[in-house]
Amino acid sequence: MTDESQLTIPPSFIALYVEPGRTKPHAPRDVITQRYEFCEDLATMLTDRASEIKFDLGVTESDVLERIHRGLEVEGSGLDAKEARWVVTRLAELLGWTA
Repeated sequence: MTDESQLTIPPSFIALYVEPGRTKPHAPRDVITQRYEFCEDLATMLTDRASEIKFDLGVTESDVLERIHRGLEVEGSGLDAKEARWVVTRLAELLGWTA
C-alpha cells in the first residue's frame, strides 16, 4: 500500500477541484494529493509567523489572516485563488482562530 492511499484529503480541499454542477474532480488524484500536501504544509508553516504578526503588530486575528491571504494571492506564490483561501482557512483552524 502506498502513502497516497493512506492519506485522507479533506472534502473541503477536493471541492477546490470540482467544477460547479459536477460531482467529480477535474484533476487526477495524484495532482490533488500533491497540491493538498503543499497547501497543508504551507498552512502549518505559517502558524508561527501568524502568531508573531499578531503579537508584534498588535492586530486582530482577522487582520493577520487578511494580510497573509493577500500575500498568498500574489502572482508567483505557487497558489491559485481557491488554494490561497483554503490555506488561510486551514491556518485559522490550526490556530483556533475564526476565519
